[in-house]
Amino acid sequence: MKFAVLGAGSWGTALAMQLSRNHETVLWGRNQAGMEAMQQSRTNEQYLPGIVFPEKLIIETDLDAAIAQCEAVLVVCPSHAFGDILRQIKPLLGARPLAWASKGFEPGTGRFLHEVAEEIIGDAVPMALVTGPSFAKDVAMDKPTLVAVASQHEDFAMEVSKALKTNNFRAYISTDVIGAELGGAVKNVLALATGIADGMELGDNTRAALMTRGMAEMMRLGEALGCRPETLMGLSGLGDLVLTSTGDLSRNRRMGLALGRGESIAEAQANIGQVVEGIGTTDEVMRLAQKHGVDMPITEHVWKVVHGQMTTVEALSALMDRKVRPEFS
Repeated sequence: MKFAVLGAGSWGTALAMQLSRNHETVLWGRNQAGMEAMQQSRTNEQYLPGIVFPEKLIIETDLDAAIAQCEAVLVVCPSHAFGDILRQIKPLLGARPLAWASKGFEPGTGRFLHEVAEEIIGDAVPMALVTGPSFAKDVAMDKPTLVAVASQHEDFAMEVSKALKTNNFRAYISTDVIGAELGGAVKNVLALATGIADGMELGDNTRAALMTRGMAEMMRLGEALGCRPETLMGLSGLGDLVLTSTGDLSRNRRMGLALGRGESIAEAQANIGQVVEGIGTTDEVMRLAQKHGVDMPITEHVWKVVHGQMTTVEALSALMDRKVRPEFS
């Protein structure tokens, strides 16, 4: 199945490179000048400098042409742009199946991205989500990586998995779309928390505690939403949490590190130079937690830090002063 990958940031480029290790793949991005530069250099110097594209990767500057020559579409953009991209491609999509590798919620509504996709595209088109512990640079450099492909259409999930499969890349399939989406979003908030702790130089014990109790928060919210616990304990939950909370390629961890060292969000965002999903995701996770009556103290205190209601020191003190309770309810 020949894919058009829409979105030429670091992750979109890396996934297009992975697909093109097997067969022709088209990569399209909004920035025409940037795409033309990629066409000339056969690299994405802005996001993945020095990593040469596979021969079968086709750079396309025209969106209509990118989709017309492919059998399926993979959208890779920040969650806040997801709805706009789908509205743009709806007249072009036809019966082509749609996949995405975006993580997060629709800003302002807290809706999962599959809900946004179903509203805009309809439910007749097979859809799938690609998620899991995967830094773009490692995938672009062809380092061993495992991800999950979640879909209610198992045949399409298998097609996506086969299209991505190489000796160094393996994609498991799942039917728990909500669980896969939830894990990929909540882990960004928890990576902010662990980054803040490491920026404050609180030590390895603190990082381990935040990851473990953060995982408990994710599981509680997942239970309220009807997710399968094994999904959240798998690649799209625990796996992604471990990577994003400990790997310094993580934008969310780097944002947390900056906040823990006393920098502002604006200063950190300028230095990182790419969208940090966890900042906006804190709002939507808190919205879901409140809607379903789920206690998520780590998430709540990250939200308060992000919104300037607490300093990082005050948030730490408040978390440590919570009443003693059983670890498992």
